[in-house]
Amino acid sequence: MSHPPVPARTGPDRTPPAARQRVIGMLGGMSWESTAEYYRLANELVRERLGGLHSARLLLASVDFADIERLQGAGEWDRAGQVLAGEAARLEAGGAELLVLCTNTMHRVADQVQAAVGIPLLHLADATAAAVRAAGLSTVGLLGTAFTMEQAFYRDRLVGHGLRVLVPDAADRAEVHRVIYDELCLGVVRPESREAYRQVIARLVEAGAQGVVLGCTEIELLVGAGDSPVPVFPTTRLHVEAAITAALDGVPAG
Repeated sequence: MSHPPVPARTGPDRTPPAARQRVIGMLGGMSWESTAEYYRLANELVRERLGGLHSARLLLASVDFADIERLQGAGEWDRAGQVLAGEAARLEAGGAELLVLCTNTMHRVADQVQAAVGIPLLHLADATAAAVRAAGLSTVGLLGTAFTMEQAFYRDRLVGHGLRVLVPDAADRAEVHRVIYDELCLGVVRPESREAYRQVIARLVEAGAQGVVLGCTEIELLVGAGDSPVPVFPTTRLHVEAAITAALDGVPAG
């Protein structure tokens, strides 16, 4: 014998449903080595904040980095932006409620990606600048790919937050870039490269850097706070922290 459904409780004594996590859309694969860090950190942070068996609500689009790298090298940024914008739109269609682009360099096309969706894109440089300002610093050294160090899109975003940005000299920029693409993106971590980065950091500090922005998501695989005489700002972690804070806004701890 079937029974009618029990009506929902109404009235002032009804307990409102708990707020749920917003779904984070991760646009990654550039490289997958650092995107794996995004995934790991997001889940660890949710577990820390909510407790128990909680984990992050995520959608991941992972592109073929070889295709994107070819477009970077050819200077075809608009085409690369079209590829990422299409992936972002698919994430939104799949239920993503906010978006993170899991790469510093491809924030070169962040505006193009944002224009393709109706959900917010959390800009990596904004999260980084907020951390630098919260630390009370005004001058930072910037490490990243040659595109990030030499082009204006990233430095200008930091400058827009009131920061002074220093970059390594040409030889150091070339070495930092080489290590990223020839080693870190392939999962190779070499002690010799760690020492080279330490020396680059030391020269930035000598030039006046009060802190160092690790402005490539792979760099955190190689160096950290113990490799620098001044504070470092790990952009991957800072970006994920900002995303989780936004996703958990109003969600009570478990």
